[in-house]
Amino acid sequence: MTEEQLSDPKGRSPFFYGGIMLAAYGVIIALASTDAINSATALILMIAPLGLVIPMMKAAARRVDAGGPACMGKGAAQKRYMKRVALFTSLYLIALAIMTFADKSYDPIEAVRVILATLPGLAIIGVFWAIGRLIVEEQDEFMRMLIVRQSLVATGFALSAASVWGFLETADIVIHLDAYWWAVAWFFGLFLGAIWNRIEYGTWGAV
Repeated sequence: MTEEQLSDPKGRSPFFYGGIMLAAYGVIIALASTDAINSATALILMIAPLGLVIPMMKAAARRVDAGGPACMGKGAAQKRYMKRVALFTSLYLIALAIMTFADKSYDPIEAVRVILATLPGLAIIGVFWAIGRLIVEEQDEFMRMLIVRQSLVATGFALSAASVWGFLETADIVIHLDAYWWAVAWFFGLFLGAIWNRIEYGTWGAV
């Protein structure tokens, strides 16, 4: 049995995992349409993982053009990454939607609020873990270097933005931002890192 078969014994296409994420977006849209959560909240729910959806689907399209699963032996690490990101991003969207809906509709006790508020954060941690595992499992040294470059750009961008904004906030120049926005900034930094990779090496990378 090949490594690819072990990573996904049912041989599902990368589009399958992208579909899972799109279904999770459907849950958010459905809740927003019933006023269970407001449109601004729905937008926040969708911003953070959006930057991971498009690269996943583009990678899937490239592999289909190359001949589908039979031609993806060298992309086993990327396929496992897509599977993990699809899972954790879907859990993030659903958990945050449930938390928002419960807070607005039922006013749960503090212990329940703590649990519901922790779950989305744990799901985002899962996305970070998936990227870390991609770096560890990627066998192509060039691709691994591109992923590390993207991650370093994302980390530098998010920490720099948090530092500058924090001092501006201390001086009462800007409004307070909830801490989860720095994770959003990190995901945006991945996009900036991909642009840098494209400029320097002519390829966007795997993330």
